Amino acid sequence: MPGAPAAAITRTNTQAQRTPMSKSTQPAAPGCDEYDPNSLSVSEAHTRIMELAVPVDGEEQLLIREALGRVLASDVISPLDVPPYPNSAMDGYAVRSADLPADGTSTLQVIGTSWAGDPFTGEVGQSQCVRIMTGAKMANGSDTVIMQEHVEHSDDAIRIGPGHRAGQNVRHPGEDIKQGSAVLAAGTKIDPAELGVLASLGIAEVTVRRRLRVAFFSTGDELRPVGEPLRDGQIYDSNRYTLYGMLTRLDVELVDMGVIRDQREAVEAAFREAGNTADVVITSGGVSVGDADYVKETVDRIGEVGFWKIAMKPGKPLAFGKVGDAVFFGLPGNPVSVMATFCQLVAPALRHMTGQHVDTTVVIKVRCESHLKKRPGRVDFQRGRLRYDDSGELVVSSTGLQGSHVLTSMSNADCFIILPADQGDVEPGSIVDVQPFAGLI
Repeated sequence: MPGAPAAAITRTNTQAQRTPMSKSTQPAAPGCDEYDPNSLSVSEAHTRIMELAVPVDGEEQLLIREALGRVLASDVISPLDVPPYPNSAMDGYAVRSADLPADGTSTLQVIGTSWAGDPFTGEVGQSQCVRIMTGAKMANGSDTVIMQEHVEHSDDAIRIGPGHRAGQNVRHPGEDIKQGSAVLAAGTKIDPAELGVLASLGIAEVTVRRRLRVAFFSTGDELRPVGEPLRDGQIYDSNRYTLYGMLTRLDVELVDMGVIRDQREAVEAAFREAGNTADVVITSGGVSVGDADYVKETVDRIGEVGFWKIAMKPGKPLAFGKVGDAVFFGLPGNPVSVMATFCQLVAPALRHMTGQHVDTTVVIKVRCESHLKKRPGRVDFQRGRLRYDDSGELVVSSTGLQGSHVLTSMSNADCFIILPADQGDVEPGSIVDVQPFAGLI
């Protein structure tokens, strides 16, 4: 149930879901898409996952360039004001606001120049001004900058007209960051902007959370590594490559364990090794109830399975629990299901485990140009592509075939079209929820 504590993921819970594994004991609702009353909703699955996936312990001190992509372990307190002194936002002339004309013109004598890094050290008196460059320190006595395009220059004097206001084009100390303020909070991911903020404060090192250690492997006798010839009935293992790509973007420590054969002993050995060395174990394939699907069975025996079915498409057979001290995600075998479940459920959990603040992903309402087939029963994450139509309206269209085996539906897409569980077919012109891939993968 929603809001259940982490302790709800126990052997008892596992036993409760074990009975209907091979076939639901309740009849399917008419017209529904593989309706299963034992499946969790996506939102409930997310809640249970986040309760168990607690942030890991461990910190390290890094130079700020090495900290790019990492998560701050403590607040960053500003040691100074940014900017540290009043400076000009424009190339122009630093003047006293008392010399600004209400009407007519005023003539001011130019007594020097203030350069960025080499400020003017004198005092600006009555009817005087200083030539000033963008970013240069304001000259003593001046409080206003007139853009160079707004003056008439003659020898060592300028003439200015009315329409200027006191304090214009001046950046004030602490306008961006005040000394003593918490400029970056613990849990902030250090992206390029944060790197620049740290540099602007003169901070050379920061304390960050340690990297999450993630072990992952595929299961299946039909899988072959890329670069090797295929025999009859075999396919190349693509899931480890999509997982590698998505995990690399999350900046975690990777342990690629390769392809594990569909043998109980091999699957159990892989799980014991991964559970003893990693914070998270991710598998693809083997979580259904076929005769050669040993992943859920093994975790059921040596670990804990909290749930293994979700009312989402693609991605219904997703197992979640623990192996040793590691959090376990058993993803489906179909490649689109791997990516969809990773984006919706795994990635937010991994970010949370690194101590990162997990923001709600952006979902926008957009007009759909395609007819979308959908049967009620599960939340459907169809793949779409956004564009602007001739009127400038943002619209979305389907990438075509939506089978969970059609990986090109992901490579051709830039968003998920999210259709709720009770939704039927979508007609062209309907408004749909769209989740852009940006920030997801």
